[in-house]
Amino acid sequence: MQDYSVRIEDYYPAETFNRIKAFADGKETPFVVIDNQIVRKNYADLTRCFPAAKVYYAVKANPGVEILQLLRDAGSSFDVASVYELDKILALGVAPERCSYGNTIKKRKDIRYFYAKGVRLFATDAEADLRNLAADAPGAKVYVRILTEGSHTADWPLSRKFGCQVEMAVELLALAKELGLEPYGLSFHVGSQQRDIGAWDAAIGKAKVIFDRLHKEMGIDLKMLNMGGGLPGNYLSSTHDIDTYAREIQRFLHDDFGDDLPEIILEPGRSLCANAGILVSEVVLISRKSQTSLHRWVYTDVGMFSGLIETLGEAIKYPIYTERQGPLEDTVIAGPTCDSADILYEDHKYPLPLALEIGDRLYWFSTGAYTTSYSSVEFNGFPPLAQYVLD
Repeated sequence: MQDYSVRIEDYYPAETFNRIKAFADGKETPFVVIDNQIVRKNYADLTRCFPAAKVYYAVKANPGVEILQLLRDAGSSFDVASVYELDKILALGVAPERCSYGNTIKKRKDIRYFYAKGVRLFATDAEADLRNLAADAPGAKVYVRILTEGSHTADWPLSRKFGCQVEMAVELLALAKELGLEPYGLSFHVGSQQRDIGAWDAAIGKAKVIFDRLHKEMGIDLKMLNMGGGLPGNYLSSTHDIDTYAREIQRFLHDDFGDDLPEIILEPGRSLCANAGILVSEVVLISRKSQTSLHRWVYTDVGMFSGLIETLGEAIKYPIYTERQGPLEDTVIAGPTCDSADILYEDHKYPLPLALEIGDRLYWFSTGAYTTSYSSVEFNGFPPLAQYVLD
């Protein structure tokens, strides 16, 4: 048996948790409750720590209208990945100048749509996509996403599928100029939930090499460095606070670029919304696979296909709280669907109280990002994960 459990005070002030719990009591599970006061504070902390950076909120993290409205009013811009996200943002009265098309994988008709709506800032990492941009978004600003090392230290790596090597980045930005586009800058992503601050050091250094090569060899002066996301949420594994990340990352920037920094863009998602949300689920079944098994299986009414896909490979380990007290025992936690892949934690067995019963509620902390937006529409007939927002 383990001798530890998740404590509320390690994640939320008591009054915040009690406020969320009082709202959640009596509502049918599963669902997520977002406290917009936490989103507001996280955004304020981010802009305080990175005063010279422009913030482009990654809409995919949580596209809840109330969150988008809050960030709109706070002055955020938006990193948009599809025409559907763009329509949602523009419908809230956000000017297209505050949007970037950050997806490197896009159809020509979608490029035309963004351009017709007034968006002029586009990401790319491939020649074919760049030529599509030249044809369908003439004169637009383009930034090339580069591959980064160190993404293996992120809990949710994002490299390999996106980005290109240094040599190709140089070639693409030179081609952009030939095609009548504006070679505007570079972007990278060190991996989502990146706990190793040194990953930014290597990525910034690689970007500086490209800045210098383009200036010296081709007379192209890039103006912007988009550092993507990666700032972490508050899960089971410890991280530094935002002030520490900001201090070190800005030191890396000045070490490489001196005092003449390019325009800096951040694309936070998880760091703004994760700890603003608590997912509430119900225990559906508790069982053992044999009479002598040393651990139980706990089945809950939320699973991998209803919002907890980031448990894939047991990558993101959410803090799970229950009001039950007493001795703890290791458990395997699984979802409700008829799919054997719907096992959330098996290698990492969670200690939960032996007193836990069917019908009890589990409170999954720091679930405000990448839960509702990942939830399936109708797998096994289950509806998408519901979300409520408290202001």
